Amino acid sequence: MSISGLFPMDKWDFKSHSILTALPPEDVSILTGHMSDQHYSKGEILFRDGAFPTGIFFIRNGMVKKYKVDKEGREQIIYVANSGELIGYHAILSEERYPDSAAALEDCLIAFIPKEDFLEALHTSKVLSQRLLKLLSHEFSVFAYNVSYFAQRSVRERLATQLVVMREKYKENYLPGMEVAINLSREDLASLVGTARENIVRILKDFKVEGLVETRGRKIVVTDVHKLLKVANC
Repeated sequence: MSISGLFPMDKWDFKSHSILTALPPEDVSILTGHMSDQHYSKGEILFRDGAFPTGIFFIRNGMVKKYKVDKEGREQIIYVANSGELIGYHAILSEERYPDSAAALEDCLIAFIPKEDFLEALHTSKVLSQRLLKLLSHEFSVFAYNVSYFAQRSVRERLATQLVVMREKYKENYLPGMEVAINLSREDLASLVGTARENIVRILKDFKVEGLVETRGRKIVVTDVHKLLKVANC
């Protein structure tokens, strides 16, 4: 079931997949000259908060969470990056350490592009630099919207919203009427929503009773996205 026109997905998606789309061949050649692919298992770390960046990561297949950990060891997921997206470029552009950590949410195939190649391509490619500037501006809007949203919504509303967002991210080769399963642990879902795991379990039970979702092990299937959108109150 499509939510086009019903939900502001652009306010939850960084759109970094647009950076590499149809780049001039010479720019692609610079970026991919020393690119290498690596398989990451679920939970495996790509980079850690505070480390020095050595390159950027292009997600060929799979999902990656970007997150922060507080002094008590509690994790807050900032963003979930999907196939086709780039991560790790902020620290290189700012010439600082990584401001967050990144780990595979599932088994992933990820390409690594060395820092030197990324900066050379950025320096020589007007197309790439313009796209990156536009992307960073959009990301600022996404963060501003998210901060405002999380401050004003209940846990129930936030969970409903994140289920809608993740349902969109888990659509792969989607056809109308096809079932979409959200394959996230309750811990990761709690980290994404910004609450305790117990609250996620309790509200999911309520959603099941209300006919909004079904659960199959850790997988969650949204059965009535329109009703879930009403709960999300976006």
